[in-house]
Amino acid sequence: MHPVAAMSSVFSFSANNPFFCSTFVPVSRSSSSSSPNTVLVFGSSINNDNHKKQFSSLCGTSTVVVRSGAKAEEGLELLEDEDDGRHPPPSDALRQLRKSADWKAARAYKESGVIYEGRVEGVNTGGLLIRFYSLMGFLPFPQLSPSHSCKEPQRPIQEIAKGLIGSFLSAKVIHVSEENRKLIFSERDAMWTKFSDQVTVGDIFEAKVGPVEDYGAFVHLCFPDGCYHLTGLVHVSEVSWDLVQDVRDVLNEGDNVRVKVIQIDREKTRITLSIKQLEDDPLLETLDKVIPQNGQTVSDVLSVDDSVNYEPLPGLEAICQELLKEEGITQVKIGRQGFEKRVVSQDLELWLSNVPAGNGQFTLLARAGRQVQEVHLSALLDQEGIKKAVQRVSGRVP
Repeated sequence: MHPVAAMSSVFSFSANNPFFCSTFVPVSRSSSSSSPNTVLVFGSSINNDNHKKQFSSLCGTSTVVVRSGAKAEEGLELLEDEDDGRHPPPSDALRQLRKSADWKAARAYKESGVIYEGRVEGVNTGGLLIRFYSLMGFLPFPQLSPSHSCKEPQRPIQEIAKGLIGSFLSAKVIHVSEENRKLIFSERDAMWTKFSDQVTVGDIFEAKVGPVEDYGAFVHLCFPDGCYHLTGLVHVSEVSWDLVQDVRDVLNEGDNVRVKVIQIDREKTRITLSIKQLEDDPLLETLDKVIPQNGQTVSDVLSVDDSVNYEPLPGLEAICQELLKEEGITQVKIGRQGFEKRVVSQDLELWLSNVPAGNGQFTLLARAGRQVQEVHLSALLDQEGIKKAVQRVSGRVP
């Protein structure tokens, strides 16, 4: 048996290197050994002479001892976790040194953000047990990729997790505490690294609704491979153009929806989504869509009043007076009036027209029941400023 010397370092090589070394520690030979400089390697795959030379050069030593599971060839000695008849089992001191080296490797994974391919060893009530060399890490259920539950939405996550035992998952180390013996993984973070570059603002995804909260719904994005790798948030204000008091009245977990990416915070790994922006804004509508010009026919319009003097709809005059109190609005004039077959709103509502504003001129649509009427504004505001002014006035006028 080789008495343990001081630990040297920990290396985590990239996948581009010809071999991967999890951890290594130097061990000294007995006085009768012909190789006084020996390195113990854990989790290494070294399978040809060139690899041996590269690794030997990095370590500055001539003899390499490879942990059980790695391939041993000429010039390498195999160190088994159990007695294989040729070598005695490692001592307690060596096991402790190995664990210390692996904790150091875990910290290196966390700091570098490198993705680790870990084997699922088991499941408990809160998540999965992930093998990290001589250590056992933990991957909580909320840190699993949404693709697992989206594939089998009817199965409990605990049952899905049991089916993952023995498989390998891509995960990132997100918390390491050797003192508290805590090693936490996240598959979600690994999926962000792999797939977030494929998402840009303006993209449209088929998606599946996940957990629904008071402030919005989490939605899982479906990628071209058919898997739901990333999750974004549809805020309550982006669910519908209509006022949504409770998101659960509109969306339920498991619903299939189409969403548009409206914001990406790559630093905080957040994607903001919208459902309503894939629909026409009902406020951005011209009166000519409901009141036709000469020679046009619209089935849902009954009549148009082209007289010069327009009487305001009940309650509209008070709204116009409030609009004049808004800073930036200089003139309010009531325009054409007509009737529709469809009822847009029983109460009087103001809708902003999408008629291009010219020289500070804007058009609103006042609708109540089947009645609709134009309201022309002169203002120093832009379209967004007009919308906010209308919202403020609507809040003041009952």
